Amino acid sequence: MIIEIQTAEEYEKYYQTGEVLVDFNAVWCGPCRMLAPVLEDLDRLQYFPNLKILSVDVDRVPLIAAKYGIETIPTLLYFKDGRLLKSTLGYRPLDDLKQFIEK
Repeated sequence: MIIEIQTAEEYEKYYQTGEVLVDFNAVWCGPCRMLAPVLEDLDRLQYFPNLKILSVDVDRVPLIAAKYGIETIPTLLYFKDGRLLKSTLGYRPLDDLKQFIEK
């Protein structure tokens, strides 16, 4: 399930445990709209059954984007137990996204 984050407090609750992929996006962003169905496929097909996917609209919850210095969207951050392990910018097809998470 992709969790749409509404507040900074809600974000803090989710990202600190387990494997978490955070998608920073905005409704007006074309590449973000292209990435959304890829993330939905990643979730629906259960390639990573323990992975939580968080969707953060940078206009709705700017404090979270500011916390990580997000200036370009879409930006994906990958966390494990609250520790940021890696990030990537822009649209990624499903196979590239799977490789990003696996490595």
